[in-house]
Amino acid sequence: MDKAMEFECGQIVFSKCGRDKGLPFMIIKIEGEYLYLCDGSLRKIEKPKKKKIKHVQRTKCVDSEIAKSLKEGKAILDSDIRKSIAAMS
Repeated sequence: MDKAMEFECGQIVFSKCGRDKGLPFMIIKIEGEYLYLCDGSLRKIEKPKKKKIKHVQRTKCVDSEIAKSLKEGKAILDSDIRKSIAAMS
């Protein structure tokens, strides 16, 4: 099974390695074996962190509003992502 299929935009994940180890992020884009992550404070939407799938721990938390906005190509604010991560973690 394709690893990327286990992830979706708007999902909260935790970093498993690197200097951001243990920190929560939200997936804003999936491209092959890479995820583009942001947290709204250190990593803004304009400059997401590119991380391999094997370097993140997935959760079952998905913000359906943000996921819907990402699919429709609507603008999302960093504050929306911060609020969502704070509410779900």
